[in-house]
Amino acid sequence: MDQKFIDLHDEYTHAPLTRQVFLKRLAMLAGGVVAAELLLPLLEVDYAAAQMVSPTDGRLTTGTVGYRGVHGKISAYLARPKGGGRVAAVVVIHENRGLNPHIEDVARRLALAGFLAIAPDALSPIGGTPADRDEARGMIYSLDREETLQNYLAAVRFAKSHRFSTGRVGCVGFCWGGGMSNQLAVHSRELNAAVAFYGRTPRASQVPNIKAPLLLHYAGLDRRINAGVPAYEAALKKAGVRYRLHTYAGVNHAFHNDTAASRYDKKAARLAWKRTIAFFSEALSK
Repeated sequence: MDQKFIDLHDEYTHAPLTRQVFLKRLAMLAGGVVAAELLLPLLEVDYAAAQMVSPTDGRLTTGTVGYRGVHGKISAYLARPKGGGRVAAVVVIHENRGLNPHIEDVARRLALAGFLAIAPDALSPIGGTPADRDEARGMIYSLDREETLQNYLAAVRFAKSHRFSTGRVGCVGFCWGGGMSNQLAVHSRELNAAVAFYGRTPRASQVPNIKAPLLLHYAGLDRRINAGVPAYEAALKKAGVRYRLHTYAGVNHAFHNDTAASRYDKKAARLAWKRTIAFFSEALSK
């Protein structure tokens, strides 16, 4: 697919543009409404088609849990290996679309790899993630940043003290969640490892506060996020933070999200996920 269509969709999902404006501009770029309608299914997400682990997989225990946030209960999806043993925990941080079927599927993938996965719904304080993706994006950007950070810090503490947790806790975030993963690394003393997929970088002045090892995944074509990477890496080196940084050439922002055909890159996604599981297995076993 021509990069101009992916760039427009990226602007739509992150600026964000209204859907009306996005569709109008897509039609102009594509050369007409009919051409735009043919492109749209490739740009939009399809949760059902990309599911890798069934919600009823017999190897897992899944369900909804809650923990106390700043102003009440935060709802979260939980997945863990079936059985009574304790395992390391991972907090899964969703994109700007809220806690949707794709992120629940990612949590189940972590559970199959042997982790207790807890995926909070950041939109819990304002009613929870709606079915409409545009509405979810608008709600995300209305959240109070400090309160949202505190709610995720509470998720780390909840994961650490969970009865099926060893007390070792990591986090992994994607897009909006990748930025939050970086912020958890800055602000949490209880976090043992952090993974950020194409997430917004923290300020250089915050980097010396990071104590947990990091694994950072970036997309080669992601100019918006990559603009902050050189300064971030320089600050990590200066502060002596343990980190591994991988840039995947020729792929777009959200390349790991297999629900979006235009962005998903199977080879890069599988490699990044393999690296993520190996990283957590090492960092959370100590």
